[in-house]
Amino acid sequence: MFMSGSYRIGLVGKPSVGKSSFFNAATMNDVPEGAYPFTTIDPSVGEAYVRVECAAPEFDETCTPNTGYCDCGTRFVPTKLVDVAGLIPGAHEGKGLGNQFLSDLNETDVLVHVVDFSGQTDIEGEATEGHDPREDIAFLEEELDQWYLGILEKGITRYESGYTTEEDAIEEELATQMSAFKTNEDQIKLLIRRLDLGFDPAAWDADDRLALAREIRMATKPMVIAANKMDTPEAQANYEEITADPDYEHLTIVPASAHAEKALKSAAEAGVLEYRPGDDGFEILGEVSPQQEEGLEQIREFLDAYGATGVQAALESALFDVLGVVPVFPGGANGLGNERGEVLPDCYLIPSDSTAEDFAYSLHTDIGDGFLYALDCRTKRQLGKDYEVEPRDVIEVVTTN
Repeated sequence: MFMSGSYRIGLVGKPSVGKSSFFNAATMNDVPEGAYPFTTIDPSVGEAYVRVECAAPEFDETCTPNTGYCDCGTRFVPTKLVDVAGLIPGAHEGKGLGNQFLSDLNETDVLVHVVDFSGQTDIEGEATEGHDPREDIAFLEEELDQWYLGILEKGITRYESGYTTEEDAIEEELATQMSAFKTNEDQIKLLIRRLDLGFDPAAWDADDRLALAREIRMATKPMVIAANKMDTPEAQANYEEITADPDYEHLTIVPASAHAEKALKSAAEAGVLEYRPGDDGFEILGEVSPQQEEGLEQIREFLDAYGATGVQAALESALFDVLGVVPVFPGGANGLGNERGEVLPDCYLIPSDSTAEDFAYSLHTDIGDGFLYALDCRTKRQLGKDYEVEPRDVIEVVTTN
């Protein structure tokens, strides 16, 4: 069972689109930035945060987080952000850093694909003008689909070779072959039925196999598009056109400016302004030069137009909207503090459809093993093991252990 901070968001994109800038803006870590391929050679892992409305004020309490922090009733809960290097054409064939790219990518739960919506970098990451961001979106999806297809084909070959027993169903074989993608027999059976393929792989043509690989990929590596460099008129025009295109309705596209987020966070750390990540505005506190003021006003115009810089929104969309992660607070029905006097010290991020018993196991195996019941700390209502947790629940687990 997942615990807070154990989700890993994979940050992907071709060279020079602002991926490292996005990573730095989200984590404020010092990763080299540069407009040339393979600036990031090894996967960088940083701590980013997603916002959850803190439950403590509802109980007239002030929380004391063990991890992350709380700012004016907004809890910033840590998660892992992985800057994955090596996306170039042919990555699925092992070109460039392809093999390492795919290996690192498979350690992530959900993807944020950083795309240069200004069209100023071509498919290889070289400087250009007028490049269509649609090509970049399709490029990553096609690379991943081909990667999945190669593994799917191995499973089909194994099934057709007679190596498995007659009783083995194709969905069992494919689930085993593709287990690294955290899929299972039931999910693959559902996807085969959704595509109306039938369960005899001998009847599947090349298009059928690719379609199934794509469905498995979309189910196991969901994706958010961070439409970066949206502080340019070219990007804004592309964004309006692409988001109005029905071919992209299956994707969540978040307008973003990694440059703006990094500038605001840096200025806030220097005490020049007051800014909280994800906010739709900021307040200048210190002295700034005319040039700095002009730059900040341009950022303010961007925030007015799009509501935020998009960096925080992309991460939260990935976890909460696309992956369906649920934030839950462990509490006590007779008080939120623990034996150390800490108030709501933890906020756990757990999978959608988790039950009260699942939540108990996320706290500790022994707690799950000894689960008796749970208590809703707001209503004092007793909850059975099959109760499906809801976002921002505050739950006490009663256990024999």
